[in-house]
Amino acid sequence: MNHFAPEILDWVIGDHSAATFAPLWDRIKDWACYFWVTDGYPVYPQFIPEGDQIVSKTYMTRVEGENTRLRHYLARLHRKTLCYSKSVDMLKHSVRLLLHYLTFGEVPIPRPIHT
Repeated sequence: MNHFAPEILDWVIGDHSAATFAPLWDRIKDWACYFWVTDGYPVYPQFIPEGDQIVSKTYMTRVEGENTRLRHYLARLHRKTLCYSKSVDMLKHSVRLLLHYLTFGEVPIPRPIHT
């Protein structure tokens, strides 16, 4: 999350394991950040240098708000849903489309190729 604007900068789908967080950390670790705000999950100190992590539920409210918004728009993110495909690829595509819509106010629709 960007602390200064309501936007999701990067994301990953998975559980709360180090194996899930590692690819995300590889993508974001070189960003020019003064500190990383987390919810204190035990995996983070394996990646975030000591002194660079702020554990705060107060600062996590925007993240929790975005999680709530994603669950609102995408029923497949509701816990224990039986209504939708459990395909991780379909979930990734759904999240990408929703984030694009929330950021740009439009859904990217491919234009037909005329020959």
